[in-house]
Parts: sequence; structure tokens; C-alpha cells
Amino acid sequence: MGTVTLGVSIAVPEPYGSLLQERRAAFGDPAAHGIPTHVTLLPPTEIDADALPAVEAHLAAIAESVRPFPMRLSGTGTFRPLSPVVFVKVVEGASACGWLQKRVRDASGPLVRELQFPYHPHVTVAHGITEEGMDRAYDELSTYAAEWSCVSFALYEQGQDGVWRKLCDYAFGGTERGEIPPQGLPHDTPALH
Repeated sequence: MGTVTLGVSIAVPEPYGSLLQERRAAFGDPAAHGIPTHVTLLPPTEIDADALPAVEAHLAAIAESVRPFPMRLSGTGTFRPLSPVVFVKVVEGASACGWLQKRVRDASGPLVRELQFPYHPHVTVAHGITEEGMDRAYDELSTYAAEWSCVSFALYEQGQDGVWRKLCDYAFGGTERGEIPPQGLPHDTPALH
């Protein structure tokens, strides 16, 4: 069956998600419209396609064990010079994100992987663009703030066109399963459910 590239993340809900995605595009990041605004729990990971049912069952079990938690974003940070990234900081909900990402990558599950860098929850707003664009992102979003109740995470697959498409939402235990709307994807891009 081949392989698929998957990611697991917490989507930044509307109206915040689209706004940050549009800002990312305005800073000159060509990948902006192919990546919904999110906090990563599992970075791009290649797996055998036939392992997808096990991945889905693993993620469903994790989500069922989690309660909603508050998320708050405020201000900017950067990983430069180590990595060409500017981000909006997660100032509330970071420990819950850290716990979740460990569960997603747990050695007993199908998504075991080592991370290239220590886990640091964040929302990327510029990646691999000019230094001027990175500086603009850092400065112009330095007073940005948003907050919401995090009630789910989602599984995404990266298409051969580089666009990330949602495969499934995983609502936390005790919450109703709800769709998080796609953010700024081209209208001719089908969403996978």
C-alpha cells in the first residue's frame, strides 16, 4: 500500500486560525496556505499506509482520556539562529500539549519517533523565509493574543502537493465531536474526513 506522511496537531480555531494563516502568507511564507494554523503534537511522520487503522485507534484512545483545557497565545518568539522559525507563544496549555505529544509518540503505540529538538509548543507564523520577513513577523505579532478552550486534536495527512489535509478530529472525553473549519485552503482543495 505504500507510505503516508502524517501529523497530529491542535488546530487554532476561528477567527484566529485564518488570521494567523493570512499573516503568515503576507510575511512571504509560500507554505502558509497549505498548512492550517496549529500547535504540533506530532511533526511530519512517515508510516506504512496499512498502519493507519492502528494510528486512528491509538489517537481515539488518547483523546477519550483527556479533558478540555484552556489554551492562550501571547506574543512572539523565535528559534533563530538554530532554526529559521518565528512563532506565537503558547502561554497557557503548554504543559497539556507536552503531555499529549508524549502520549501520541509513546513507545507502546504506532507513532514512535524521536524529535529533532526538545518539544516546545508554539504556533509557527514564519518558516524559512527572508530575515526581513522573519523580523516583520516577530515585530508585527509581538502583541498578538488569543484564547480558547481546547476540546480536540486532529490527524492530518500531507498530500503529494505539500498540502496538509485533515483526516479526522478526535474530541476529548465528555465533549461532543465537532468539526474545526478549514483555514484558508484553496476552494478546489478537497478536505478528507
